[in-house]
Amino acid sequence: MMEYAIVDIETTGGHAAGSGITEVAIILHNGQEVIGRYETLVNPGVPIPLYITALTGISNSTIATSPSFDQVADKIYNLLQGRIFVAHNVNFDYSFIKHHLAEAGYFYSATKLCTVRMSRKIKPGLSSYSLGRLCAALEIPLTDRHRAGGDADATAILFTRLLQWDTKGVIAGMLKKGAGDQNLPPNLPQADMTALPHTPGVYYFKDDKDKVIYVGKAKDIRKRVAQHFTGHNPNPQRQHFLRSIYHISHAPCGTELMAFILEALEIKRLWPIYNRAMKKYEPKFGLFVYEALDGFLRMAIGKFNKNQQAELVFTHLIEASNTLHEMVHAYDLCPELCRLGSCSAEGGCHSKGVMCPKKTDTTYYNELVREALQEYRNQLPTFVILDKGRTANEQSCIYVEKGHFTAMGYIDKDTDLTRIEDAKSLLPLYQGNHYIMQLIYSYAKAFPEKVLMKEYEMWENMNS
Repeated sequence: MMEYAIVDIETTGGHAAGSGITEVAIILHNGQEVIGRYETLVNPGVPIPLYITALTGISNSTIATSPSFDQVADKIYNLLQGRIFVAHNVNFDYSFIKHHLAEAGYFYSATKLCTVRMSRKIKPGLSSYSLGRLCAALEIPLTDRHRAGGDADATAILFTRLLQWDTKGVIAGMLKKGAGDQNLPPNLPQADMTALPHTPGVYYFKDDKDKVIYVGKAKDIRKRVAQHFTGHNPNPQRQHFLRSIYHISHAPCGTELMAFILEALEIKRLWPIYNRAMKKYEPKFGLFVYEALDGFLRMAIGKFNKNQQAELVFTHLIEASNTLHEMVHAYDLCPELCRLGSCSAEGGCHSKGVMCPKKTDTTYYNELVREALQEYRNQLPTFVILDKGRTANEQSCIYVEKGHFTAMGYIDKDTDLTRIEDAKSLLPLYQGNHYIMQLIYSYAKAFPEKVLMKEYEMWENMNS
């Protein structure tokens, strides 16, 4: 006969890696009735915060003479071993027990059942599935709230009734090997997960107010989302993150590149709380132009700074340096005014004591710099990338205008882009950034057959 261990714990905080356990209650159940019970206070080895004492009534003096978790680990392990681990919001209790058993030298792994998820499936439509409100709605006695023994007793009664009410085999389905819903966050409906496709795209995690708290991209949306919920990482950010997820929505994309770009755009638009700023994708260097005290416009390579306008941006210093050297040579600029060495060097423009002609007239030279920058921008490529769509009747289309990501979307598969500029009028317009252009250039170089160029020769020059 299958047996269950119904567990409730009290802790010093919300994540296993940095918090201790102050109380453990385990109720053994044979599927029909309670057959055993264990309860103990635990000295966590760390101070108990005042707000935890206010919530549970467990203080530092309460547990002063209580055993440490190491001292009761063997007892707890033997009670849990071979039984299904049951708890209200099971992943929280399980992550603490698993982590602290491992710290005590015990490897523990078990099949889990979550009474939050069970209640949602067997008693749908209730206003809340927190233990207190659920017990009130179902007339289950709950005493010693926020103490392990009291909450475990109420959970055991709830579990017994759910077993009796389960006429459709819900619990058996949850226990099947590979049933993924046991790994899902407690507040996330299984239907949201089931609705996710095995296609490239972007997915959105939302909180209880339907606000987006995380945006991600994937080659396979459902597979990637499931990876968020596997394992039992006890760090605080992950635990808070999982408890905050109430809904998932998604936007399918024709290709992984479209998903990458859409993710970057959506993070910039929504700025979700659990998305870290994409600092590693920011440009590292910039080409800066400034007017010196002598009135000449000077060009220089420097570290990228959001607060300072750069004429061009780069990922690598060598890329920036080569570009500036090419511009000086192509547009006959003064290397000294571009901080590329002195004009007095051997063979330089005034190596024989003659004044550099470019440094005699600020108006002339400054106009030369402006014209060089404008010509350089004008020579940046305009092109489209055509690729797979979301359906067989469409194709994805990314439009780049003079080196800037400008538009993206989907067009009819039979659309003939004789003039690639026409794509701009067929697609939603966007404002890109350096990271997006790096993605596009890398993809275009890898798959040149998917690129339609306005100026093919310039593209060849750029990639030679």
